[in-house]
Amino acid sequence: MNLPDGLLDAGWTLIAWLGFVALAAVAVRRAPWAVLKDSMRLNAFLAMIVALILLWHLQAGVKPGLSLHLLGATAFTLCFGWALAFIGLCLVLAGLCLNGFAGWQAFAINALLLAGVGVAASQLLHRLVDRLLPRHMFVYIFCKGFFTSALAVMAVGVASCAVLVLSGIYDSAYLTAEYLPFFVLLGFSEAWLSGMLATLLAVYRPELLADFEDARFLGRK
Repeated sequence: MNLPDGLLDAGWTLIAWLGFVALAAVAVRRAPWAVLKDSMRLNAFLAMIVALILLWHLQAGVKPGLSLHLLGATAFTLCFGWALAFIGLCLVLAGLCLNGFAGWQAFAINALLLAGVGVAASQLLHRLVDRLLPRHMFVYIFCKGFFTSALAVMAVGVASCAVLVLSGIYDSAYLTAEYLPFFVLLGFSEAWLSGMLATLLAVYRPELLADFEDARFLGRK
């Protein structure tokens, strides 16, 4: 999931940086910065960044570019919306680069894969849940928190494999047999983490969830 410097050629790197700059500009413009004026929300935002920096250090992999680690994109999106979630995950990646755990050359492609794809998949699935399923607390927790996070991680895995195949780094048969299946297992781990966080926040701190409304999900007045 976290591609090292030098794995992709200059063409891929340039395209990634152009795409990242464009997406980052949109995220900065649309981010609800006003929510961070609340000290509780700001502390939660910063705490999530620190926690994910630690989690992203816990990764497994045997070949360059074929690493696995928890993502946190769905939990971030639930709490702060897609724009701040993308910015927050980019700050997580920047933290890894600052301590030498990741490279700046591959920052853009990693940001697009981990933050971009992860947050986009989460946001899309959240909208589908809102449109297709009834408004209920259990729907919120299990669909928006649990299943969405698993599918978001799998989407990142598919996107990462597509980049590695299209760039000629690895063969598609090898990735399909030796790398992609592990994202199913990683997805379940991610699902438990996000599901538990969504449950705790929905019960004890619903004000920390970006789209959680008591009247909508719990029937409170």
